[in-house]
Amino acid sequence: MLDCPFCAIIEGRSPSHTVYSDDDVIAFLDISPVTRGHTLVVPRRHSSGLADLDPLIGSRVFATGQRIAAVLRSSEIAADGVNLAMNDGRAASQTVFHSHLHVVPRHAGDKLSFAKGLLTRRGGDLESTAAMLRRAMQAQA
Repeated sequence: MLDCPFCAIIEGRSPSHTVYSDDDVIAFLDISPVTRGHTLVVPRRHSSGLADLDPLIGSRVFATGQRIAAVLRSSEIAADGVNLAMNDGRAASQTVFHSHLHVVPRHAGDKLSFAKGLLTRRGGDLESTAAMLRRAMQAQA
């Protein structure tokens, strides 16, 4: 899809800080993360939402989200928990209409900083975070 920002990333027309990639999905850091390590898992084939997401690809998206969640816990991010979220439709706050799963690391007692992150959404050093997560993904494999 020509005007889809995630399709542009998948096709190499836009840059990303990729954490993981295979034939079905790509995972990259959110450019406006809620917390450090906030990753998006995106199916390579465009689907605008749950209604047109192939269930087999949806399972690959979720399995990749689980794997990234484990890495967010075991890496230097040292997450105590992880939020997995898929916003489906404008009323559910979906802003990019290409199915994607948010994998957001959480830390015990982070309610105030998490709320601040929702409001400020600042990238920080995405390149070093992506490199660290890629190393952790390779070590886990």
